[in-house]
Amino acid sequence: MKRSETAERRRTLKDICAYAKQAIENIEVAKIALAMLYLGEGSKSRKKSIVTFANSDPKVIALFLRLLRASFRLDERKFRCTVQCRADQDSDDLRSYWMTITEVPIELFYKTQVDPRTVGKPTLKPDYKGVLRIDYLSSMLFNELLLIAETLCEGR
Repeated sequence: MKRSETAERRRTLKDICAYAKQAIENIEVAKIALAMLYLGEGSKSRKKSIVTFANSDPKVIALFLRLLRASFRLDERKFRCTVQCRADQDSDDLRSYWMTITEVPIELFYKTQVDPRTVGKPTLKPDYKGVLRIDYLSSMLFNELLLIAETLCEGR
């Protein structure tokens, strides 16, 4: 298959999938999408009972926060963020980067966690910005997300 054919098929598929952007504007659909994303990438530990989500992809982090903010009335002061990075990375730059992506103020960021296993080993991917862990301090919200996901997993 030629590159132009592949690009054309991708454009066609993108047009077909455009409905997803409109569907997500419905709060119930947004909550379901959020619960599924959380089921895949969030912490399910009932020990802490807080919403904890971590990822290295800024698009996934932004989607999670967009869905969370659209689905619930949030107290933005209940966010806590932690950058987890490699030893050769600049933690201040990374915190600034993630602050821009999340729109969470820097005072709600915990101290950066550096992976000690990476000391003396260079980061191979130049665009790697570490992992961002987001905590939202609400057991109610945590339980609702897990119950939505569990309900959907049960099937009929």
